[in-house]
Amino acid sequence: MTVFDLIIRGGRAVLPGLGVTACDIAVREGRIAALLAPGETATALEERQARGLIILPGAIDAHLHLGHGKDISRPRVPQDADRETAAAALGGITTFIPYLMSGDPFETIFDEVVAVTSAGARIDFGYHFIISTEAQLAGVPRYVREHGAPSFKIFMNNRGGEGARLGLPDIDDGFLLRLCEAAAAHGGMVCPHPETIELAWVMRDRARQRDPEGAGGLATWNLSRPPFVEADAVQRAAYVASQAGAPLYVVHTSSAEALEAALRHRRAGATVHIETCPHYLTHDIGWSGGDIGKINPPLRERSDCERLWRAVIEGDVDTIGTDHVHRDLTAKQGGIWSASPGCPGLETLLPVMISEGHHARGLPLERIAALTATNPARIMGLAHVKGAIAIGLDADFAFVDLQALWRMERERVVSSAGYSIYEGQKFMGRVTDVYVRGRPVLRDGALADQAIGSGRYVRRSLSPA
Repeated sequence: MTVFDLIIRGGRAVLPGLGVTACDIAVREGRIAALLAPGETATALEERQARGLIILPGAIDAHLHLGHGKDISRPRVPQDADRETAAAALGGITTFIPYLMSGDPFETIFDEVVAVTSAGARIDFGYHFIISTEAQLAGVPRYVREHGAPSFKIFMNNRGGEGARLGLPDIDDGFLLRLCEAAAAHGGMVCPHPETIELAWVMRDRARQRDPEGAGGLATWNLSRPPFVEADAVQRAAYVASQAGAPLYVVHTSSAEALEAALRHRRAGATVHIETCPHYLTHDIGWSGGDIGKINPPLRERSDCERLWRAVIEGDVDTIGTDHVHRDLTAKQGGIWSASPGCPGLETLLPVMISEGHHARGLPLERIAALTATNPARIMGLAHVKGAIAIGLDADFAFVDLQALWRMERERVVSSAGYSIYEGQKFMGRVTDVYVRGRPVLRDGALADQAIGSGRYVRRSLSPA
Protein backbone atom coordinates (compact mmCIF):
# COMPACT_ATOMS: atom_id res chain seq x y z
CA MET A 1 0.00 0.00 0.00
CA THR A 2 1.21 3.48 -0.86
CA VAL A 3 2.01 5.61 2.17
CA PHE A 4 1.77 9.34 1.51
CA ASP A 5 3.64 11.99 3.44
CA LEU A 6 0.53 14.14 3.91
CA ILE A 7 -3.17 13.96 3.21
CA ILE A 8 -5.29 17.11 3.40
CA ARG A 9 -8.86 16.10 4.15
CA GLY A 10 -12.24 17.75 4.20
CA GLY A 11 -11.57 20.86 2.13
CA ARG A 12 -12.91 22.07 -1.18
CA ALA A 13 -10.12 22.60 -3.70
CA VAL A 14 -10.14 24.83 -6.78
CA LEU A 15 -9.12 22.36 -9.48
CA PRO A 16 -8.20 23.15 -13.10
CA GLY A 17 -11.16 22.53 -15.40
CA LEU A 18 -13.40 21.44 -12.52
CA GLY A 19 -13.62 24.47 -10.28
CA VAL A 20 -14.46 24.16 -6.60
CA THR A 21 -14.43 20.43 -5.83
CA ALA A 22 -14.72 18.48 -2.61
CA CYS A 23 -11.70 16.19 -2.48
CA ASP A 24 -8.78 15.03 -0.36
CA ILE A 25 -5.26 15.82 -1.52
CA ALA A 26 -2.35 13.41 -1.06
CA VAL A 27 1.24 14.63 -1.07
CA ARG A 28 4.47 12.67 -1.48
CA GLU A 29 8.02 14.07 -1.74
CA GLY A 30 6.75 17.62 -2.05
CA ARG A 31 4.45 16.96 -5.00
CA ILE A 32 0.73 16.36 -5.37
CA ALA A 33 0.53 12.57 -5.64
CA ALA A 34 -3.22 11.92 -5.76
CA LEU A 35 -6.59 13.62 -5.67
CA LEU A 36 -8.90 11.40 -3.65
CA ALA A 37 -12.62 11.23 -3.17
CA PRO A 38 -13.67 12.75 0.17
CA GLY A 39 -12.88 10.28 2.93
CA GLU A 40 -11.28 7.76 0.57
CA THR A 41 -9.15 5.27 2.44
CA ALA A 42 -5.45 6.09 2.24
CA THR A 43 -2.49 6.07 4.59
CA ALA A 44 -0.21 9.00 5.33
CA LEU A 45 2.41 9.97 7.87
CA GLU A 46 0.34 13.08 8.61
CA GLU A 47 -3.24 14.15 8.03
CA ARG A 48 -4.42 17.75 8.01
CA GLN A 49 -8.08 18.72 8.37
CA ALA A 50 -9.33 21.52 6.10
CA ARG A 51 -13.06 21.15 6.74
CA GLY A 52 -14.91 24.36 5.91
CA LEU A 53 -11.95 25.83 4.02
CA ILE A 54 -11.26 26.54 0.37
CA ILE A 55 -7.92 25.30 -0.94
CA LEU A 56 -6.46 27.50 -3.66
CA PRO A 57 -3.25 26.85 -5.55
CA GLY A 58 -0.53 28.87 -3.85
CA ALA A 59 -0.33 32.33 -5.35
CA ILE A 60 2.61 33.37 -7.52
CA ASP A 61 3.53 37.04 -7.24
CA ALA A 62 5.43 37.93 -10.39
CA HIS A 63 6.06 41.56 -9.44
CA LEU A 64 7.79 42.79 -6.32
CA HIS A 65 10.99 44.40 -5.09
CA LEU A 66 13.14 42.60 -2.53
CA GLY A 67 15.97 44.63 -1.06
CA HIS A 68 17.56 45.83 2.15
CA GLY A 69 16.26 48.76 4.17
CA LYS A 70 15.24 51.50 1.75
CA ASP A 71 17.32 49.95 -1.04
CA ILE A 72 15.07 47.81 -3.25
CA SER A 73 17.75 46.53 -5.62
CA ARG A 74 18.62 43.23 -3.88
CA PRO A 75 18.54 41.47 -0.49
CA ARG A 76 21.74 41.80 1.51
CA VAL A 77 21.11 39.53 4.50
CA PRO A 78 18.85 36.49 5.03
CA GLN A 79 16.54 38.54 7.29
CA ASP A 80 15.52 40.57 4.22
CA ALA A 81 14.06 37.45 2.62
CA ASP A 82 12.69 36.16 5.93
CA ARG A 83 10.52 39.22 6.58
CA GLU A 84 9.12 39.62 3.08
CA THR A 85 8.47 35.91 2.52
CA ALA A 86 6.66 35.85 5.88
CA ALA A 87 4.48 38.68 4.60
CA ALA A 88 3.98 36.77 1.37
CA ALA A 89 2.77 33.67 3.19
CA LEU A 90 0.12 35.71 5.02
CA GLY A 91 -1.11 36.82 1.60
CA GLY A 92 -1.35 33.23 0.33
CA ILE A 93 1.79 33.53 -1.82
CA THR A 94 3.95 30.42 -2.15
CA THR A 95 6.33 31.65 -4.88
CA PHE A 96 7.46 35.12 -5.80
CA ILE A 97 9.70 36.62 -8.47
CA PRO A 98 11.40 39.86 -7.42
CA TYR A 99 13.12 42.26 -9.80
CA LEU A 100 16.90 42.23 -9.39
CA MET A 101 18.57 45.55 -10.09
CA SER A 102 22.27 46.25 -10.57
CA GLY A 103 24.62 48.24 -12.73
CA ASP A 104 26.93 45.21 -12.96
CA PRO A 105 26.54 42.09 -15.09
CA PHE A 106 24.20 39.79 -13.21
CA GLU A 107 26.51 36.79 -13.42
CA THR A 108 28.82 38.60 -10.97
CA ILE A 109 26.18 38.78 -8.20
CA PHE A 110 23.63 36.08 -9.02
CA ASP A 111 25.01 33.24 -6.89
CA GLU A 112 25.40 35.50 -3.87
CA VAL A 113 21.88 36.91 -4.20
CA VAL A 114 20.35 33.43 -4.50
CA ALA A 115 22.35 32.20 -1.50
CA VAL A 116 21.25 35.14 0.68
CA THR A 117 17.63 34.77 -0.41
CA SER A 118 17.63 31.00 0.13
CA ALA A 119 19.03 31.38 3.64
CA GLY A 120 16.03 33.41 4.76
CA ALA A 121 13.21 32.48 2.41
CA ARG A 122 10.13 30.67 3.68
CA ILE A 123 8.66 30.28 0.17
CA ASP A 124 10.09 29.51 -3.26
CA PHE A 125 11.38 32.27 -5.50
CA GLY A 126 12.76 33.24 -8.88
CA TYR A 127 14.31 36.46 -10.17
CA HIS A 128 13.73 38.82 -13.08
CA PHE A 129 16.75 40.81 -14.25
CA ILE A 130 16.48 44.55 -14.94
CA ILE A 131 18.48 45.17 -18.12
CA SER A 132 20.10 48.59 -18.24
CA THR A 133 23.66 48.26 -19.60
CA GLU A 134 25.39 46.92 -22.69
CA ALA A 135 27.07 44.20 -20.65
CA GLN A 136 23.71 43.05 -19.26
CA LEU A 137 22.17 43.10 -22.72
CA ALA A 138 25.00 40.90 -23.98
CA GLY A 139 24.31 38.52 -21.09
CA VAL A 140 20.66 37.83 -22.01
CA PRO A 141 21.42 34.45 -23.65
CA ARG A 142 23.30 33.31 -20.53
CA TYR A 143 20.63 34.57 -18.17
CA VAL A 144 18.00 32.51 -19.97
CA ARG A 145 20.13 29.42 -20.48
CA GLU A 146 22.28 29.23 -17.36
CA HIS A 147 20.27 31.04 -14.69
CA GLY A 148 16.73 30.09 -15.66
CA ALA A 149 15.73 33.77 -15.65
CA PRO A 150 14.00 34.46 -18.99
CA SER A 151 12.06 37.64 -18.10
CA PHE A 152 13.71 41.04 -18.39
CA LYS A 153 12.56 44.40 -17.11
CA ILE A 154 13.44 47.65 -18.78
CA PHE A 155 12.80 51.12 -17.38
CA MET A 156 11.55 52.97 -20.45
CA ASN A 157 11.68 56.19 -18.40
CA ASN A 158 15.44 56.08 -17.81
CA ARG A 159 16.39 59.03 -19.97
CA GLY A 160 17.79 62.45 -19.23
CA GLY A 161 19.31 61.27 -15.97
CA GLU A 162 16.08 59.72 -14.62
CA GLY A 163 17.87 56.45 -13.82
CA ALA A 164 20.51 58.13 -11.68
CA ARG A 165 18.49 57.79 -8.46
CA LEU A 166 18.56 54.02 -9.02
CA GLY A 167 22.19 53.99 -10.10
CA LEU A 168 21.27 53.12 -13.68
CA PRO A 169 22.33 54.70 -16.98
CA ASP A 170 20.14 56.30 -19.62
CA ILE A 171 18.70 54.12 -22.38
CA ASP A 172 16.55 54.74 -25.45
CA ASP A 173 14.13 52.98 -27.78
CA GLY A 174 17.03 51.51 -29.72
CA PHE A 175 18.07 49.71 -26.54
CA LEU A 176 14.47 48.53 -26.10
CA LEU A 177 14.48 47.15 -29.64
CA ARG A 178 17.74 45.28 -29.11
CA LEU A 179 16.49 43.82 -25.83
CA CYS A 180 13.31 42.64 -27.55
CA GLU A 181 15.39 41.08 -30.34
CA ALA A 182 17.63 39.29 -27.82
CA ALA A 183 14.60 38.03 -25.90
CA ALA A 184 12.97 36.78 -29.10
CA ALA A 185 16.14 34.98 -30.19
CA HIS A 186 16.79 33.23 -26.88
CA GLY A 187 13.41 32.40 -25.37
CA GLY A 188 12.94 35.48 -23.24
CA MET A 189 10.21 38.01 -22.49
CA VAL A 190 10.36 41.78 -21.94
CA CYS A 191 8.63 43.48 -18.98
CA PRO A 192 8.69 47.25 -19.59
CA HIS A 193 8.07 49.92 -17.00
CA PRO A 194 5.92 51.99 -19.34
CA GLU A 195 6.30 55.76 -19.14
CA THR A 196 7.22 58.23 -21.86
CA ILE A 197 9.37 60.39 -19.66
CA GLU A 198 9.57 63.37 -22.03
CA LEU A 199 5.79 63.69 -21.73
CA ALA A 200 5.99 63.21 -17.97
CA TRP A 201 8.51 66.06 -17.65
CA VAL A 202 6.12 68.47 -19.33
CA MET A 203 3.16 67.35 -17.25
CA ARG A 204 5.20 67.38 -14.03
CA ASP A 205 6.39 70.93 -14.61
CA ARG A 206 2.84 72.09 -15.29
CA ALA A 207 1.54 70.34 -12.18
CA ARG A 208 4.29 71.82 -10.01
CA GLN A 209 3.60 75.26 -11.35
CA ARG A 210 -0.07 74.93 -10.39
CA ASP A 211 0.65 73.23 -7.07
CA PRO A 212 4.26 73.91 -5.97
CA GLU A 213 3.63 72.76 -2.39
CA GLY A 214 1.89 69.55 -3.48
CA ALA A 215 -1.24 70.42 -1.54
CA GLY A 216 -3.30 68.44 -4.03
CA GLY A 217 -1.60 65.23 -2.93
CA LEU A 218 -2.53 62.16 -4.93
CA ALA A 219 -4.56 64.17 -7.46
CA THR A 220 -1.52 66.33 -8.18
CA TRP A 221 0.72 63.26 -8.51
CA ASN A 222 -1.73 61.76 -10.99
CA LEU A 223 -1.72 64.99 -13.03
CA SER A 224 2.08 64.94 -13.10
CA ARG A 225 2.09 61.50 -14.79
CA PRO A 226 -1.37 61.18 -16.33
CA PRO A 227 -2.68 58.00 -17.98
CA PHE A 228 -1.69 58.99 -21.53
CA VAL A 229 1.99 59.04 -20.43
CA GLU A 230 1.62 55.37 -19.44
CA ALA A 231 -0.53 54.43 -22.44
CA ASP A 232 1.86 55.97 -24.96
CA ALA A 233 4.74 53.88 -23.62
CA VAL A 234 2.61 50.72 -23.56
CA GLN A 235 1.67 51.07 -27.21
CA ARG A 236 5.25 51.86 -28.19
CA ALA A 237 6.68 48.89 -26.29
CA ALA A 238 4.02 46.55 -27.65
CA TYR A 239 4.69 47.64 -31.23
CA VAL A 240 8.47 47.36 -30.90
CA ALA A 241 8.20 43.95 -29.23
CA SER A 242 5.82 42.66 -31.90
CA GLN A 243 8.18 43.79 -34.64
CA ALA A 244 11.03 41.95 -32.91
CA GLY A 245 8.89 38.86 -32.28
CA ALA A 246 9.18 39.03 -28.48
CA PRO A 247 6.39 38.46 -25.97
CA LEU A 248 5.61 41.48 -23.79
CA TYR A 249 4.49 41.50 -20.18
CA VAL A 250 2.99 44.89 -19.28
CA VAL A 251 3.57 45.49 -15.58
CA HIS A 252 1.37 47.40 -13.09
CA THR A 253 -1.33 48.58 -15.50
CA SER A 254 -2.94 51.46 -13.63
CA SER A 255 -5.35 53.13 -16.05
CA ALA A 256 -8.09 52.47 -18.57
CA GLU A 257 -5.99 54.16 -21.26
CA ALA A 258 -2.98 51.91 -20.70
CA LEU A 259 -5.24 48.85 -20.64
CA GLU A 260 -6.83 49.80 -23.96
CA ALA A 261 -3.42 50.46 -25.52
CA ALA A 262 -2.28 46.95 -24.58
CA LEU A 263 -5.52 45.38 -25.77
CA ARG A 264 -5.28 47.09 -29.17
CA HIS A 265 -1.96 45.41 -29.86
CA ARG A 266 -3.16 42.09 -28.48
CA ARG A 267 -6.12 42.21 -30.86
CA ALA A 268 -3.72 43.00 -33.69
CA GLY A 269 -1.89 39.75 -33.02
CA ALA A 270 0.93 40.73 -30.66
CA THR A 271 1.71 38.59 -27.62
CA VAL A 272 0.88 41.02 -24.82
CA HIS A 273 0.29 39.86 -21.26
CA ILE A 274 -1.37 42.36 -18.92
CA GLU A 275 -0.78 42.68 -15.19
CA THR A 276 -2.48 44.97 -12.72
CA CYS A 277 -2.07 45.35 -8.96
CA PRO A 278 -4.52 45.26 -6.05
CA HIS A 279 -3.96 48.93 -5.19
CA TYR A 280 -5.06 50.02 -8.69
CA LEU A 281 -8.29 48.11 -8.12
CA THR A 282 -9.06 49.38 -4.63
CA HIS A 283 -7.48 52.84 -4.26
CA ASP A 284 -7.87 56.09 -6.18
CA ILE A 285 -6.78 59.71 -5.95
CA GLY A 286 -9.40 60.39 -3.29
CA TRP A 287 -7.86 57.96 -0.79
CA SER A 288 -7.64 59.50 2.67
CA GLY A 289 -4.09 58.24 3.25
CA GLY A 290 -2.67 61.06 1.14
CA ASP A 291 1.05 61.01 0.36
CA ILE A 292 1.41 57.44 1.66
CA GLY A 293 -0.41 56.45 -1.54
CA LYS A 294 2.24 57.91 -3.84
CA ILE A 295 2.97 55.09 -6.29
CA ASN A 296 4.42 55.02 -9.77
CA PRO A 297 2.34 54.82 -11.94
CA PRO A 298 0.03 56.94 -9.79
CA LEU A 299 -3.26 55.92 -8.30
CA ARG A 300 -5.90 57.03 -10.80
CA GLU A 301 -9.57 58.03 -10.90
CA ARG A 302 -12.30 55.74 -9.57
CA SER A 303 -13.41 55.15 -13.17
CA ASP A 304 -9.99 53.62 -13.89
CA CYS A 305 -10.41 51.25 -10.93
CA GLU A 306 -13.78 50.11 -12.22
CA ARG A 307 -12.49 49.60 -15.77
CA LEU A 308 -9.66 47.47 -14.44
CA TRP A 309 -12.09 45.43 -12.33
CA ARG A 310 -14.14 44.77 -15.45
CA ALA A 311 -11.01 43.63 -17.29
CA VAL A 312 -10.14 41.34 -14.37
CA ILE A 313 -13.61 39.79 -14.37
CA GLU A 314 -13.89 39.46 -18.16
CA GLY A 315 -10.43 37.96 -18.67
CA ASP A 316 -8.55 40.83 -20.32
CA VAL A 317 -6.17 41.14 -17.37
CA ASP A 318 -3.95 38.08 -17.07
CA THR A 319 -2.27 38.42 -13.69
CA ILE A 320 -2.34 40.26 -10.38
CA GLY A 321 1.07 41.31 -9.03
CA THR A 322 1.64 43.27 -5.85
CA ASP A 323 4.53 45.55 -6.94
CA HIS A 324 5.46 45.27 -3.26
CA VAL A 325 7.93 47.87 -2.00
CA HIS A 326 9.08 47.45 1.60
CA ARG A 327 10.42 50.94 2.31
CA ASP A 328 9.02 52.17 5.63
CA LEU A 329 6.94 55.26 6.29
CA THR A 330 9.94 57.53 6.76
CA ALA A 331 10.34 57.32 2.98
CA LYS A 332 6.94 59.02 2.59
CA GLN A 333 7.94 62.26 4.31
CA GLY A 334 8.33 65.68 2.71
CA GLY A 335 5.11 66.01 0.74
CA ILE A 336 3.95 64.51 -2.53
CA TRP A 337 6.91 65.84 -4.52
CA SER A 338 9.49 64.34 -2.14
CA ALA A 339 7.83 61.13 -0.94
CA SER A 340 9.21 57.87 -2.26
CA PRO A 341 6.87 55.98 -4.62
CA GLY A 342 5.62 52.49 -3.84
CA CYS A 343 3.71 50.57 -1.18
CA PRO A 344 3.75 47.12 0.44
CA GLY A 345 1.17 44.58 -0.67
CA LEU A 346 2.33 41.00 -0.19
CA GLU A 347 0.24 40.13 2.85
CA THR A 348 -3.01 41.41 1.40
CA LEU A 349 -2.92 39.82 -2.08
CA LEU A 350 -5.46 37.01 -1.66
CA PRO A 351 -7.47 38.84 1.04
CA VAL A 352 -8.10 41.72 -1.39
CA MET A 353 -9.04 39.42 -4.25
CA ILE A 354 -11.35 37.36 -2.03
CA SER A 355 -12.98 40.26 -0.20
CA GLU A 356 -13.16 42.90 -2.93
CA GLY A 357 -13.29 40.55 -5.90
CA HIS A 358 -15.18 37.42 -4.87
CA HIS A 359 -17.51 38.76 -2.18
CA ALA A 360 -18.04 42.31 -3.43
CA ARG A 361 -18.11 41.69 -7.20
CA GLY A 362 -18.84 38.00 -7.70
CA LEU A 363 -15.38 37.16 -9.08
CA PRO A 364 -15.34 33.35 -9.24
CA LEU A 365 -12.75 31.51 -7.18
CA GLU A 366 -11.61 29.79 -10.36
CA ARG A 367 -10.81 33.19 -11.84
CA ILE A 368 -8.88 34.19 -8.72
CA ALA A 369 -6.84 30.97 -9.03
CA ALA A 370 -6.11 31.79 -12.67
CA LEU A 371 -5.11 35.40 -11.99
CA THR A 372 -2.91 34.66 -8.99
CA ALA A 373 -1.47 31.22 -9.76
CA THR A 374 -2.20 29.46 -13.06
CA ASN A 375 -1.61 32.41 -15.39
CA PRO A 376 1.55 33.67 -13.68
CA ALA A 377 2.93 30.12 -13.75
CA ARG A 378 2.17 29.73 -17.45
CA ILE A 379 3.40 33.16 -18.51
CA MET A 380 6.53 33.16 -16.35
CA GLY A 381 7.72 29.64 -17.15
CA LEU A 382 6.71 27.87 -13.95
CA ALA A 383 3.82 25.73 -15.17
CA HIS A 384 5.99 22.60 -15.15
CA VAL A 385 6.08 22.72 -11.34
CA LYS A 386 3.55 25.25 -10.04
CA GLY A 387 0.31 27.13 -10.60
CA ALA A 388 -2.46 24.57 -10.11
CA ILE A 389 -3.70 21.79 -7.86
CA ALA A 390 -2.87 18.91 -10.19
CA ILE A 391 -1.06 15.61 -9.85
CA GLY A 392 2.69 15.96 -10.35
CA LEU A 393 2.93 19.65 -9.50
CA ASP A 394 4.43 21.07 -6.32
CA ALA A 395 2.15 20.81 -3.30
CA ASP A 396 1.73 24.57 -2.93
CA PHE A 397 -1.57 25.51 -1.27
CA ALA A 398 -3.31 28.44 0.36
CA PHE A 399 -6.23 27.55 2.65
CA VAL A 400 -8.86 30.29 2.86
CA ASP A 401 -11.71 30.75 5.29
CA LEU A 402 -14.11 32.56 2.98
CA GLN A 403 -16.35 33.82 5.78
CA ALA A 404 -13.72 35.02 8.24
CA LEU A 405 -14.15 38.69 9.14
CA TRP A 406 -11.08 40.65 10.19
CA ARG A 407 -9.56 44.10 10.13
CA MET A 408 -6.10 45.02 8.90
CA GLU A 409 -4.20 46.81 11.65
CA ARG A 410 -0.66 48.11 11.67
CA GLU A 411 0.40 45.72 14.42
CA ARG A 412 -0.49 42.81 12.11
CA VAL A 413 2.05 43.86 9.48
CA VAL A 414 5.11 41.60 9.30
CA SER A 415 6.80 43.13 6.25
CA SER A 416 9.71 45.40 7.10
CA ALA A 417 7.58 48.18 5.59
CA GLY A 418 5.74 48.26 8.89
CA TYR A 419 2.49 49.60 7.44
CA SER A 420 -0.27 48.80 4.96
CA ILE A 421 -2.44 50.97 2.74
CA TYR A 422 -5.31 48.74 3.91
CA GLU A 423 -5.01 49.69 7.58
CA GLY A 424 -8.43 49.94 9.18
CA GLN A 425 -10.14 48.08 6.35
CA LYS A 426 -12.44 45.15 7.09
CA PHE A 427 -11.93 42.00 5.04
CA MET A 428 -14.10 38.96 4.50
CA GLY A 429 -11.87 36.01 3.72
CA ARG A 430 -8.61 35.14 5.43
CA VAL A 431 -5.64 32.92 4.58
CA THR A 432 -5.33 30.40 7.43
CA ASP A 433 -2.72 27.92 6.18
CA VAL A 434 -0.02 27.89 3.52
CA TYR A 435 2.00 24.92 2.30
CA VAL A 436 5.03 25.06 0.02
CA ARG A 437 6.05 21.73 -1.47
CA GLY A 438 3.98 19.99 1.17
CA ARG A 439 5.61 21.67 4.18
CA PRO A 440 3.74 24.14 6.40
CA VAL A 441 4.70 27.79 6.25
CA LEU A 442 1.52 29.10 7.90
CA ARG A 443 -0.58 26.98 10.28
CA ASP A 444 -3.86 28.25 11.72
CA GLY A 445 -2.77 31.81 11.02
CA ALA A 446 0.62 31.45 12.72
CA LEU A 447 3.90 31.53 10.85
CA ALA A 448 5.98 28.34 11.14
CA ASP A 449 9.51 29.47 11.93
CA GLN A 450 10.94 26.12 10.92
CA ALA A 451 10.15 27.18 7.34
CA ILE A 452 12.85 29.89 7.45
CA GLY A 453 15.53 29.00 4.92
CA SER A 454 13.49 26.27 3.24
CA GLY A 455 12.61 28.31 0.15
CA ARG A 456 14.26 27.30 -3.10
CA TYR A 457 15.28 29.14 -6.25
CA VAL A 458 13.15 27.86 -9.13
CA ARG A 459 14.56 27.93 -12.65
CA ARG A 460 12.11 29.06 -15.31
CA SER A 461 11.83 28.43 -19.03
CA LEU A 462 9.43 30.00 -21.50
CA SER A 463 10.33 27.48 -24.20
CA PRO A 464 8.34 24.26 -24.65
CA ALA A 465 9.72 21.50 -22.41
